[in-house]
Amino acid sequence: MPDSVADIARRLAENAEAVCRHYLSNGRRAGRYWLVGDVYNTPGRSLYVRLSGSDAGNHAAGKWTDASTLERGDLLDLIAAARGLDGLGAALDEARRFLGLAGSPPSSPSPVSGPSANGVSGVPVPASVPAGSAEAARRLFRMSVPLAGTLAARYLQERGIGVTPDLSALRFHPRCWYRPEPDSPDDGVRDAWPALIAAVTDDDGAVTGIHRTWLDPSGHDKAPVAAPRRALGHLLGHAVRFGTASDVLAAGEGIETMLSLRQGLPGLPLAAALSAAHLAGLLFPPGLRRLYVVRDNDPAGRRAEAVLTVRAQAAGIEALTLAPDRGDFNDDLRQDGSDALAAAVRTQLAPEDVTRFAMRSVRDRRSG
Repeated sequence: MPDSVADIARRLAENAEAVCRHYLSNGRRAGRYWLVGDVYNTPGRSLYVRLSGSDAGNHAAGKWTDASTLERGDLLDLIAAARGLDGLGAALDEARRFLGLAGSPPSSPSPVSGPSANGVSGVPVPASVPAGSAEAARRLFRMSVPLAGTLAARYLQERGIGVTPDLSALRFHPRCWYRPEPDSPDDGVRDAWPALIAAVTDDDGAVTGIHRTWLDPSGHDKAPVAAPRRALGHLLGHAVRFGTASDVLAAGEGIETMLSLRQGLPGLPLAAALSAAHLAGLLFPPGLRRLYVVRDNDPAGRRAEAVLTVRAQAAGIEALTLAPDRGDFNDDLRQDGSDALAAAVRTQLAPEDVTRFAMRSVRDRRSG
């Protein structure tokens, strides 16, 4: 048939740049690739789509990789994720509209997506998501050294984040192997960089994965590579944790975002899910009654906030949003300092948590 799956996939590949310009409009062309932050059209360079190439395999036009999450897919996967579509049939219908094979025009973005391939409502994940090796992640974490006095500590301090002995989820590796993904824009980069290593754990504290942030040897910034952040192991539902949650937890995306919040509220248990998609799919610890959803001020962050809030409320958990003034809480911390950040967040807390966490943070800073 003229619009079979194979035929539609071929037509999309022949028009790969047009597909990217329509569905990933916040990206840009760089040589034979289209670069953007992720499948949700977030600005950035983590996800790259081949615009030309051979007819088969990962070198074919339209194949894409997100170097941050290691997700891969084709243009049908991309269309499904970008529009929050549920299933191959909906993606094919949208592709037909884009290609002019159906009467109606392509759809506009959906603010909150439908059920995903991984079973978590509202979090579309392409079908081919490599899980990685949890044992390899645990081995790398064991090979790393404590954070204090290392280049990774300097990197965090450059971002206004204090390094304290209780940051046991974070370690440092002086020469962590960096492997460019197939067809990555990286060309001739060194194969090992110093790295901040973060343990991803389940509710019982078992390490299920790790997150690597490769660093420039100066310690002032991330390494100059296409994908300076990358995860390994099993992430979905789990997080990098700071403190032990009982009845209250604050959950957000990035490690630096959550550590910045910790500067103002050191007693509040925190979880960094590492991406918007993984934040939306975070599993709730037993006994949780209030969840603070720490939002990044970008489209992906707002989608994750909406999905996680709905999931928490459906589980009988009160969900409140903590929103920064700028892009994220590290931006606020670096611009305003920890006292101003704590004062701004205090107005967003439930009244009983102001006394429990915010006032405690003031006492802790004064006693220090």
